[in-house]
Amino acid sequence: MQMKLRIRDLREDRDIRQQQVARDLRCDQSLLSKYERGERELPLRLAVRLAQYYGVSLDYLAGLTDDPTPPKRAN
Repeated sequence: MQMKLRIRDLREDRDIRQQQVARDLRCDQSLLSKYERGERELPLRLAVRLAQYYGVSLDYLAGLTDDPTPPKRAN
């Protein structure tokens, strides 16, 4: 439930249209809309791409934390 709110809020907070996100991530805009409304389950691979796109952690997208900071990557 939290994920649909987070992905919509992240997009709206950045003033980005669904069409732009869909184009940037090479996914269908109508599916993105369904993910944002909670009508379809967001696949993990797209959740990862969205987290990278917005620069947030997967835990933040999933509502497991309120800290959007992604973890540091090991070199």
